[in-house]
Amino acid sequence: MEFKSLIEKRHRVRTYLKEEVSDEILNEPINCAKLAPTSRNKKPVDYIVVKDRELLTKLSVSKAGGSQKLKDAGAAIVVIGDSEKSDVWIEDCSIAMTYLHLAAVNYGLGSCWIQIRNRQNAEGKDSGEYIKELLGINAPFEVLAVLSLGNIQVD
Repeated sequence: MEFKSLIEKRHRVRTYLKEEVSDEILNEPINCAKLAPTSRNKKPVDYIVVKDRELLTKLSVSKAGGSQKLKDAGAAIVVIGDSEKSDVWIEDCSIAMTYLHLAAVNYGLGSCWIQIRNRQNAEGKDSGEYIKELLGINAPFEVLAVLSLGNIQVD
């Protein structure tokens, strides 16, 4: 797909077909994101793929607004950064999220960027801390965002 048309085609998708996303297709956006540039090539970004329906449902309450549709997604990719490896992990993770988002379109998936850093859930708990506890993420890793993914109706 031509890059400009890829960008034009990208939009937020929160409604997905009730189909599982194959591992083969799911790995492609991650492989693309791993090519994203990072400051001083330190590569502080990592990815956690969630396909388990129960975990997706628990992720859907990770923030007060905008995460609810995760329970209906085919998968999610949690983007985390090593805050000790790079002082600009936030920027590095953001670039990787952009690559993920665009690559999802290229591979025929719908996606939605769900911001987690500096957000709270409905109970007022820090969204990042909630996800770290849920998925067993330890310091020095911090959660930037979650990308919901799913198969979509193609016109």
